[in-house]
Amino acid sequence: QVQLVESGGGLVQAGGSLRLSCAASGRTFSRYTMGWFRQAPGKEREIVAAISWSGSSTYYADSVKGRFTISRDNAKNTVYLQMSSLKPEDTAVYYCAADRTTLGINTRTREYDYWGQGTQVTVSS
Repeated sequence: QVQLVESGGGLVQAGGSLRLSCAASGRTFSRYTMGWFRQAPGKEREIVAAISWSGSSTYYADSVKGRFTISRDNAKNTVYLQMSSLKPEDTAVYYCAADRTTLGINTRTREYDYWGQGTQVTVSS
């Protein structure tokens, strides 16, 4: 079992930056594909970014490409999402998730096995 705890959310003005962190319990974190997702009110949960177990492969949704960066530190059991040039449409609850079976990148929400509780990001205009 893996427990994921997100932190770093908050209120920021448009154009600002935030860094989200996701701390994982368990000794097998380094084997998992990790993803960041978000869900805005009235919308489905969508993938934002994903990173392979080694960190060598990453994926970004078109809406965040060039503005967000996903990274991981396997020694610290932590995955990060650096968000820059934030826009009001980035407002959502952000979740990190772990996929224990996929090698490489996984963009399919339903295939992730473990989820954090989420952290709110609000971008004011």
